[in-house]
Amino acid sequence: MQHADVIALQEVRASDDQLRDVLAQGGLAQWHVSSAQGRTKGHAGVAVLTRQPPLRVSSDLGPQEFADAGRWLEVDVRGPEGPVTVISTYVHTGEALTPKQDEKFRFLDAVGSRLADLAVNDGYAVLTGDLNICHSADDLKNWKGNVGKAGFLPEEQAHLDRWVGALAYADVHRALHGPGPGPYTWWSWRGKAFDNDAGWRIDYHFASAPLAKLATRADVGRASTYAERWSDHAPLTVDYDLTLD
Repeated sequence: MQHADVIALQEVRASDDQLRDVLAQGGLAQWHVSSAQGRTKGHAGVAVLTRQPPLRVSSDLGPQEFADAGRWLEVDVRGPEGPVTVISTYVHTGEALTPKQDEKFRFLDAVGSRLADLAVNDGYAVLTGDLNICHSADDLKNWKGNVGKAGFLPEEQAHLDRWVGALAYADVHRALHGPGPGPYTWWSWRGKAFDNDAGWRIDYHFASAPLAKLATRADVGRASTYAERWSDHAPLTVDYDLTLD
């Protein structure tokens, strides 16, 4: 059982009222809920749940085309040395050589710019969520069969390379686990993908350098059996040696 201080959700696909109703039914009525709905009903949507009241909530990524996409949410919580910014993001799948993929690249450009801003003055920030990108062959069981396809494009991976390199963010899950293959966070519902662990690692924690140093453990909550799955994703949990006031 997890005793989280912050929970980030993606693909919420619900109104604020619906989300709060579901959380109340699940015993989370006392949590503070911040959310960003998608412009299209039943699509996208991200949220951040916190035990303490947030200091700041923003869904402004910058470019106007993403203003109401329901794919970006920043929540500041009080840390021992200033605010800790927790981001929940949902990057759409894309499709190679199409306008949909061009939009994905524009979104990733905006994310990189925002991460650079948050890293100024050694700020504490962590980007969490479903990026729909495998950073390397270690993150995708059938990588050979996905060469040239969205989710495993070098141009997508270059964005993550920049976050880790030029911006000094850490892929906390990979850093703590070590080399792959896996552990994966997403498996198709089709065939025997889950049973054969033919998955993708597309859910991440990218933490700014000061915060990444405090990460102590990362765990993927993979269901024991196919029948026990409640999503095609498994939750990624990271512990940080950090007291949230």
